[in-house]
Amino acid sequence: MNSFRVAAWQHFMLERIRASDYATLALVVLNDAPAVTRSFLSRFWTERRYMLYKAYTRAEDILVRPRPDAFAIRDATGLVAGVPVLRVTPRQEEYVDVIEDADLETIRSHAIDVFIRLGFRILKGGILHAARFGVWSYHHGDNRVNRGGPPGFWEVFEAWPVTGSILQILTQDLEDGLVLCRSYSATDIVSVNRNRHGYYWKTASFIPRKLRKLHDEGEERFLDDVASTNERPSVYSNRLYRRPTNGTFLMLLARHALRYAKWKLLKTLFVGQWILMFDLGEGIARSLYRFKKIVPPRDRFWADPHVVYRDHRYYVFIEEYPYRTRKGHIAVFTIDERGNHERPVTVLERPYHLSYPFIFEWNGDYYMIPETASNNTIEVYKCTDFPERWEHHKVLMENVRAVDATLFHDRDTWWLFTTLQEHEGASIRDELFLFHADNPLSAKWTPHASNPVVSDIRSARPAGRLFRYKGSVYRPSQYLYGAGIKLNRITSLTDTKYAEEEVCFLAATWDDSVTAMHTFSHEHRLTVIDARLRRLKTISVVGPSRLSEQPKAPSENK
Repeated sequence: MNSFRVAAWQHFMLERIRASDYATLALVVLNDAPAVTRSFLSRFWTERRYMLYKAYTRAEDILVRPRPDAFAIRDATGLVAGVPVLRVTPRQEEYVDVIEDADLETIRSHAIDVFIRLGFRILKGGILHAARFGVWSYHHGDNRVNRGGPPGFWEVFEAWPVTGSILQILTQDLEDGLVLCRSYSATDIVSVNRNRHGYYWKTASFIPRKLRKLHDEGEERFLDDVASTNERPSVYSNRLYRRPTNGTFLMLLARHALRYAKWKLLKTLFVGQWILMFDLGEGIARSLYRFKKIVPPRDRFWADPHVVYRDHRYYVFIEEYPYRTRKGHIAVFTIDERGNHERPVTVLERPYHLSYPFIFEWNGDYYMIPETASNNTIEVYKCTDFPERWEHHKVLMENVRAVDATLFHDRDTWWLFTTLQEHEGASIRDELFLFHADNPLSAKWTPHASNPVVSDIRSARPAGRLFRYKGSVYRPSQYLYGAGIKLNRITSLTDTKYAEEEVCFLAATWDDSVTAMHTFSHEHRLTVIDARLRRLKTISVVGPSRLSEQPKAPSENK
C-alpha cells in the first residue's frame, strides 16, 4: 500500500477478506518513499499537453457521480488493526520500484501466501517471489487489446462494446503476468466515470474469490488451473495506450459527440418495442428471416417467450409490459400447428415486476420461476389449472438480486443458472452463477465451486431453456443486452467444473426494422424468439403537438 487511505472498492475487498474464514491479513508493506514535489510551473509545463483531457475528467467528476462511489476515499486503518506494518523505501528506477534485500529478508520471515498490490509503481525484483503464490495485481482493461491507460477511457471514446479487466500474478516481464481471472463488462456508451465505476466494483470480488478457491482446492489443483488458463501464447499487437494529448482529445471528443447526437436523435424519433417472432418446422428453426412477427399494441411490449407443448397445442408464456403501469406481469397465449395464435391473457401478476417465466414440469405438475429481482428473491409458482391459474409455492432463494433463473435436469442433479448482483455497485448481468440440488424445489442450493462460472457480459446472462441436440447440451445466452443470442455447447458440467464453447451466434441483422433480440425457446416444432422492433413514435393530438415518448421499462430488465 501507499497509505491507509484507499478507494471504496478496495476497502470493500479488504473487508471481505478480513471477515472471511479462508484468509487473514498478516502483513502490510507500506511505501515510505518521499512524495515528489514540483513547482506549479513545472507541473504546468509537464501537463500542458493533456489539459483538455484533465478538464474533461474534472467535469465528469462533478457532473457524473455514480452511487455507490467506487473511488470515494476510505480509511483502512481499522481493517488492519493488529496487523504488522513494515515501512519500506524502495529503490526507484524510472517507473519501477525495487524493494531492498534487507526489507525482503524481513518480509520473507512472515511466510506470506499472497501479496495484493494496492500501491507502489511497477514492482520488480525479489518481492515478486517473496510470497508463496506471488503478488496479485489488477489490470483494469483487456490486456489482449488495450495496454496502458487511462482505465475505462478508450473503451468509451473508441466505442468498444465491452470493457475488460483481469487479475494476474506479476512476473519480471510486466506484459507476461499469469492471468488468474478475466472478465468483460458492457461499455457505457456515454460516460467514462460510469464505465469505470461499474467494472471496478465488479473486480472487487476477484481476489476474495480466488483466495477462497486456493484455500478450498489446495495448492496443486489451484496452480494446475492457473497453468491451464495461461497455456496458450498471447501476442499483443496494438499500440500502448496513453492519456490523449489536446489535439487527439479534440478529435475523440468530436467523434464522441457525433455518436451521442445520433443516439439521442434515434431515441427522439423512434421507440424500441419488444415483439415476438416464431417459426414452425421440423426441429429447431434454421433461418431467422423465415420467422413471422407477432406485434403487440403500441401501449406495451411482449418478451421472454417460454414454450410448453401440451395436447397438440403450444402455450407461449411471456412477459407482458404495459407502458402505463411500468411493471411487467406474466401472460400466455396459444399457437396451433398451423401458426394461428390468440391474444395473450394475464396469468400471474404481483405488486413487483415479473418477467422471464421459466416453466418446468416436476412429478406431474407444472411450475414457474419468473424473474423477481425487484423483490430480491427467486420464487416458484405452482400451476393449479393449466395454463391460467398459478399460486405462490415457495421461495428458492431470498435476499438475492438474480435475473433469468433457468433450471436444467441432468441425471440425478438439478442445476440452476442465473446472473446475479453479488454486491451493490456491481452489474446484475455480467456474471453467470451456478447452483445445484437434488430436486428443483429444494430449500438448499449448493453454489458451484467455480462461481461465477462465466464472467463475461457477452455470454453470461441466460436467454432461455437449455436443450439437447444430437447428444450435446446447449445453453442459450444473451450477447451484451439484446445485441444477439449465443448458443453455447456445454463441454463440462460437474460440481467442481463448468465449461462451455460458443457454437452459434444469432445477430439481429436479417431485418432492418429489428434492432435486438434476447430470448430463444424451442419445443417440438415451434421456435419462438423475442425481438426489438424500431418504430416511429406516435404523434400526440391532445394539447400542443409533440412527439409522445413511451415510458421506459426498468433499465436492468428491459
